[in-house]
Amino acid sequence: MRISFSMILAVNRLTVSRKTGPLASFFIVALACLVSACSPYKEESHFFGGQIMGTTYHVTVIADAKEVPENLAAQIKTALEDIDGKMSTYKPDSELSRLNRAPLNEPQIISPELMDVLSLAMEIYLDSGGAFDPSVGPLVDLWGFGPSIHEDRVPSDDEIVERLGSLGFATLEIVKDQSTVIKHKAISIDLSAIAKGYAADKVGELLREQGITRYMVEVGGEMLLSGHNGHGNPWRIAVERPALGHREVQGIVQVTDAGVATSGDYRNYFEKNGKRYSHTIDPRTGYPIEHSLASVTVVTDSSARADALATVFMVKGEDEALRYAKERGIAIMTISKRNHDFVERFSPAFEPYLKEVE
Repeated sequence: MRISFSMILAVNRLTVSRKTGPLASFFIVALACLVSACSPYKEESHFFGGQIMGTTYHVTVIADAKEVPENLAAQIKTALEDIDGKMSTYKPDSELSRLNRAPLNEPQIISPELMDVLSLAMEIYLDSGGAFDPSVGPLVDLWGFGPSIHEDRVPSDDEIVERLGSLGFATLEIVKDQSTVIKHKAISIDLSAIAKGYAADKVGELLREQGITRYMVEVGGEMLLSGHNGHGNPWRIAVERPALGHREVQGIVQVTDAGVATSGDYRNYFEKNGKRYSHTIDPRTGYPIEHSLASVTVVTDSSARADALATVFMVKGEDEALRYAKERGIAIMTISKRNHDFVERFSPAFEPYLKEVE
């Protein structure tokens, strides 16, 4: 039977407006445990949380009290603030904001963290054929899904062509052995679709440095899971059914030692003249996606990669996403609208994570 979200302990409760910032995914994966199955914990659990990057974060650690440093909460917060200070587009003094203002054709020394994210973003940009493009912000703004409030309006074809001309993530030259990047075009880089996942990965790295190997880290819906939960089982994640008006579980995913991200298309949109326009913009065409894919869940080696790939798959659509995932051995679950119902499909690599909802 289906299980109502009222029966689930979810660490991520978000109020999402119809429009969100550039490249924002709607995070519909919540860490969950069925009440009958995981309360109370058999082993000691420690919980940390707060606000960061315009959203919330939650960390669960399974360990004896003596293994948890007294200042761990402060260490986690500091690590997250460091990433935010480097990759925020809302803070004018962030490292990324300074890079966006940097002159063309001049090498810019950047931090190892920003280098990590830009390098991974470029890898996924190239491999996805531009479906993931951190320079897509001007198009997102044009369609009214950027940080500023705009009237619902469908841009003209000429406006879209003009904004397409301002994209060009491939023009960013990355020189890793010199810790520098060179902008060859006046692009505006936005890392919203990868930075939260990377932040989760950095918290996981911090925990492992402390000798902690059993944890769940969630930043704005992007997750990193390690080891087992308090019952010695894989962590259990509830994937929400992509339906408006109520919250319901589509399925339960069991995960350990992996990053998890979900992107959805069914809550951030506007309607004009009877047509719905998604917040997910295809950087290759300049237009919102129009396919039937409602959400996609990705499980892979890191939260940052899962975060970015979730955007790739939402742009590509159901069939292309599954083909791409199968060719690369990536674990994904797609949920698509079929008439008045939703249909799940899985790449072969996703099957080990499936758990039937009881």
